[in-house]
Amino acid sequence: MRVSEQWLRELVNPPLSSQQLAQALTMAGLEVDSVEPAAPQFQGIVIGEITSCAAHPDADNLQVCRVRIDQNAEQFEVVCAAPNARPGIRVPFAPVGAQLPDGREVEAAEVRGKKSSGMLCSAAELGLSDDHSGLLEITPDLPLGADLRVALDLDDTIFDIDLTPNRADCLGMTGVAREVSAITKTPFRGLQTINIGADRKDSVAVELASPADCSRYCGRVIRGINPQAPTPTWLRERLRRAGIRSVSAVVDITNYVMLELGQPMHAFDLNKLQPPIVVRRAQPNEKLELLGGEQNVELDEDVLVITDQSGPIAFAGVMGGAATAVNDQTQDIFLEAAFFNPATIAGRARRYGLHTDSSHRFERGVDFAAAAKASERATSLVCEICGGSPGPLDDTFDPSALPRRSPIKLRRQRLESLLGWSLDDPTVTSMLESLGTDPQQLDDGWRVQPPSWRFDLEREVDLIEEVARLYGYNSIPERPLQAPLHVASAPEQEIGPEQLKQTLVERGYYEAITYSFVDPALQQQIDPDSQALPLANPLSAELAVMRTTLWPGLLKAAQHNQHRQHERVRLFELGGVFYGDLDNLAQTSRLAGVCCGPLLKEQWDGSRRAADFFDVKADLEALLVRTGNMDEFTFVADTNPALHPGQSARIDMRGQPVGWIGTLHPAHATTLELSANTVLFEIDYSALAAARLPEFQAISRYPAVRRDIAVVVDNEISTDDLLRAARAQAGDLLVDLVLFDIYRGKGIPEGSKSVAMGLILQDYCRTLTEEDVERTTQAVLKHLQDEYQASLRGG
Repeated sequence: MRVSEQWLRELVNPPLSSQQLAQALTMAGLEVDSVEPAAPQFQGIVIGEITSCAAHPDADNLQVCRVRIDQNAEQFEVVCAAPNARPGIRVPFAPVGAQLPDGREVEAAEVRGKKSSGMLCSAAELGLSDDHSGLLEITPDLPLGADLRVALDLDDTIFDIDLTPNRADCLGMTGVAREVSAITKTPFRGLQTINIGADRKDSVAVELASPADCSRYCGRVIRGINPQAPTPTWLRERLRRAGIRSVSAVVDITNYVMLELGQPMHAFDLNKLQPPIVVRRAQPNEKLELLGGEQNVELDEDVLVITDQSGPIAFAGVMGGAATAVNDQTQDIFLEAAFFNPATIAGRARRYGLHTDSSHRFERGVDFAAAAKASERATSLVCEICGGSPGPLDDTFDPSALPRRSPIKLRRQRLESLLGWSLDDPTVTSMLESLGTDPQQLDDGWRVQPPSWRFDLEREVDLIEEVARLYGYNSIPERPLQAPLHVASAPEQEIGPEQLKQTLVERGYYEAITYSFVDPALQQQIDPDSQALPLANPLSAELAVMRTTLWPGLLKAAQHNQHRQHERVRLFELGGVFYGDLDNLAQTSRLAGVCCGPLLKEQWDGSRRAADFFDVKADLEALLVRTGNMDEFTFVADTNPALHPGQSARIDMRGQPVGWIGTLHPAHATTLELSANTVLFEIDYSALAAARLPEFQAISRYPAVRRDIAVVVDNEISTDDLLRAARAQAGDLLVDLVLFDIYRGKGIPEGSKSVAMGLILQDYCRTLTEEDVERTTQAVLKHLQDEYQASLRGG
């Protein structure tokens, strides 16, 4: 919401500077993103009138204009290329010596043989907008020769306020002014709306066919307006400073009332309507051509529409239709102001790729009691600017469907309990009254009636929050905590998320937090076997389904970093993944990581080797070791659609799959423009959350004996299976087993490999004899020979 400080101070004028006012709004929850001038600095530019235009004799696209700045003063000859330059219009004129926003000083010049004593300016050249299509035309209500900066009152400040969705009451100047009044304890002058009497009996019948969606609809006929009436400069300026383009007087007035009161409005061309007006849900196969004629939408049956006998004429709460739009020939209009249920409007505009000022307000909620006031305000402005004679104001509503604002009980004890300090009753009452509520004192607190525009006030805690906010978060007294502290026990066998994260951080990873919704195309690439849940109201087409794996988000993050010259990327994320449909949705937590680029940061010593599968496997094993259950995990060679065949493994825990690790599939790496050595892992958080409790084990006083053996087995036999078999057969004497070599090549039959392992044997009661060691070694060799046809490697 862009707020003009000048306009705001007409409604409430606290004794604060611009910066102090911005700080006060921010501290009260209306965050001011920026404070900027309404116009850049320029000097000496005045309002001039073009008295004549003649074609330049030596240039097809230039005109020689004569400009005056006073009825009797000397006229200036100016060469101009603007297509809208014509006699009789008033425009900004920069005479010789004037200073432009970019700091240049206007000088006399000769253009194709014609002298030019100054410059006629567009809005873009003055820094007032991006419109450089022609000269900025100024309405005749401003005097000739007046300093443009003074005449347009450009020494103004714009506050860009970032509102939270629950504060839609501040999407109008009146709402922001009420807020400033409450924060600064400054009187709110408000807006005095004049009830316009009817000059004629003309009206349009209205039927609320779906009162749950539209419970109030105000309409008014105004006949005989001047469709060519120019929008006054003051109104156009206020629209500009709010970021809204001027269109025509009638449209500008409806936009102005929306900015002023927060109530969106629409004007229909009365002579294009076929009454009665019916507000209902769309019917099958109905279509609507929207304003501008650039989009013809097919309406879903859950969309609310305004209709007449011809069918839909407006997309309720979003945009009007082209068939009934006002134009330069419109003489009779029908003004509309309505209350639409936010739930009915929410998401409908985005579904059709639209986002309008109206939908932005209606889907957050507007004041259900403001429609009549907005109609009166718009009527008075139309009659003042465009003329015309109004009919009666028809306020059609369904009392049973209008929102109900039930009183809220605020208990004094609860207020003090949540705030942590006490306030006297008159102070609390004054704060509540400043919000527009009607508080009644009770023995134990207050009964508070919320106003129609504060639909976010529903519960006792909402009022407590308002009291704290108005008191000032920075004014809250600092006191030692007096509540009893209960420190929860931390079971030793539980491994918390922070411990797992810290392990990865220590190994050079950075934590990433990505969206739970991802690109459907990327999701399908990475996990084609899972059915992702589509979102009914996605933020964008690239964030349209719920993720079934953490990899899409991490891969996009890695891509983002590599595209910005970060060659070495190590990221991890702990988050939820989702399976099933909407009625049976399951969520589980996973820990995943991505690694690409060099193993080590650039340094003077050491190779620039890229990190590979085994480097990342070591990182993952560091997590598994923390559980104390490393022997329960196995890595099984398997294929995954996201991973490189032959460079991927399934992670099993007690024989059950709990995760994956592997190099990204080359096709995906090419599509995502990632380095070919990108390695991924993902594992269920539940597999890492429980640790084995430490157990005491005595240290043997007797020496250990190591016996190395090398066996030749078929390449297809898993080395891990060999080690498990050896460990099981060695029995209690084995205290450690070390794999120290795997060899393929000369001296080893083709299709086979040599696996060398060291058996470390020790007893807690005696020194082992050679016979003990030999018996255990031979038992291991025989078992490996029987199970895997292993043969002892010679030499």
